[in-house]
Amino acid sequence: MRVGIVTREWPPDVYGGAGVHVEHLVAAMRGLEDGPQLEVHAFGGPREDAAGYGVPAGLREANGALQALGVDVEIAAALGGVDLVHSHTWYANHAGHLAALVHGAAHVVTAHSLEPRRPWKADQLGGGYRLSSWVERTAYLSADAVIAVSRGMRADVLDVYPDLDPAKVHVVGNGVDAQAYRPIEAPDVVRGLGVDPDRPYALFVGRITRQKGLMHLLAAAEQLPPEAGLVLCAGAPDTPAERQQVADAVAELQTRRSGVVWIEQMVPRDQLVPLITGATVFVVPSVYEPLGIVNLEAAACGTAVVASAVGGIPEVVDDGRTGLLVPYDADRPAEFAAGLAARMGELLADPARAAAMGAAGRERVLAEFGWPAIAQQTVQTYATVLATRG
Repeated sequence: MRVGIVTREWPPDVYGGAGVHVEHLVAAMRGLEDGPQLEVHAFGGPREDAAGYGVPAGLREANGALQALGVDVEIAAALGGVDLVHSHTWYANHAGHLAALVHGAAHVVTAHSLEPRRPWKADQLGGGYRLSSWVERTAYLSADAVIAVSRGMRADVLDVYPDLDPAKVHVVGNGVDAQAYRPIEAPDVVRGLGVDPDRPYALFVGRITRQKGLMHLLAAAEQLPPEAGLVLCAGAPDTPAERQQVADAVAELQTRRSGVVWIEQMVPRDQLVPLITGATVFVVPSVYEPLGIVNLEAAACGTAVVASAVGGIPEVVDDGRTGLLVPYDADRPAEFAAGLAARMGELLADPARAAAMGAAGRERVLAEFGWPAIAQQTVQTYATVLATRG
């Protein structure tokens, strides 16, 4: 079986959960005995382990969505001879769709998020959002199979695209590398990042985008105990305006409480893991999250998680055992912020309880979220698709 993996993100250009997923899934599938023959086609410059595709010269000043489609056309042209294309995110979906039309390849889509579930992008991207939504819808409705990364995501897919045959939508969860993400106590590393390791702190790691709910967390921080710290590893903003909004809110918060640290640059894993390990609580205030790999990464590091009860998060954070969930209602942002503050405050005030939840989270990751099993399930989906096509 010859499979073409199509992705916007590929090392060293990985900035989100979809990129982490693709990187580890490919590595795990390559480690399977009698696994498929894989070739990776990625956006960006040349790589040793993948074919890279830059924006075509004539589109370098075009709308970003048009640039993505230009890259997709070049990737589709290179996919001749593959039995199956597996595309990740709308950026890559059109390459898989075109390859299916032109070359007759099967097309499998992994649903990491859904454009209709992120309506704020219409304000940011205008016509680009209309184009990305069209690409996603076209690809999903014509794909041979859609892989959802959680049961919640599967329900979302079928809700957004009711014309899609439910039999084509499979659940194969996200995973985490439990060796790369494991408890590492290194207070000097934490201190080197400007964080006091002797002070209990809550930690956020994510992009500056409305989806991640960072402004809700900053509102909640006003209500945290004064002895608690708050560390934000937050960068890669969707827009300059969103970055400025966060910068203003952080600066204002820092005038009223100590221990608020904003790390805007990407923290390398060898520093990030000790930072996660040293946190009393890891907080995920997302307003939309199909699953959220960061929840698994935190659990793998033995850190308790406080997260919003949206999307696939309740499938990862076992409420009361590995962390605490907070109901989210878009019409009641103040209640959400208060809930976040209350749950974070509970664990910050009781480090022993937080540590017990972290240990339970690590145990659950080892038992249920290993990449080899996920790779095997993915390959089985490929086999089912090809067998169905005859």
